[in-house]
Amino acid sequence: MSLIVIGGHSRNVGKTSVVAGLIAALPEYRWTAMKITQYGHGVCSAKGEPCHCATADHSWAISEERDLSGTSDTSRFLAAGAARVWWVRTQQGLLGEAMPVLREKLAEPGNFILESNSVLRFLRPDLYLAILDPGTTDFKPSAQEFLDRADAILLHEAHKQAMWRSVSLKPVAARPVFRITPPHYVTPEVVRFVRRRLFAPES
Repeated sequence: MSLIVIGGHSRNVGKTSVVAGLIAALPEYRWTAMKITQYGHGVCSAKGEPCHCATADHSWAISEERDLSGTSDTSRFLAAGAARVWWVRTQQGLLGEAMPVLREKLAEPGNFILESNSVLRFLRPDLYLAILDPGTTDFKPSAQEFLDRADAILLHEAHKQAMWRSVSLKPVAARPVFRITPPHYVTPEVVRFVRRRLFAPES
């Protein structure tokens, strides 16, 4: 079994595109993909919509994606060739409550690719790729917390000057950096790196 985690320092930096791109580029792994979404206060984890339901009832939810249209993030994973796709939704800070079920899924035979930063509090993947976009100001605390665990950085090339403040990249100064230009998030170099790290023979 192989486990890859894809994270990023903010929303809309390409995490979903990287997951979908790796699934398509490495079909021999027959990936089970997971997207982990944490909602803020007042949003129901069961439906992903604003609500006033009790936290005890709706602190987390998990569902299997079956839509091949590619219109949602999880549907994109399925359309890219994933064998199975799960969408895990929790209230902010309550991912730990969903972990027993998540671990059951990860104990099943196969290879797994997860879109999340916070899951690194509970798992040690075989490979963690962090996506950084210097043009995006926001830098999530979870991304800062686990930046030093990144095995490689996927760096948006369009912006040379980092917009974020009080964030040091010294923890990853010695890590490989792969420069990416949307919409081509997964380059041949990234695919070769992942294959090498997962001990799979290159074709």
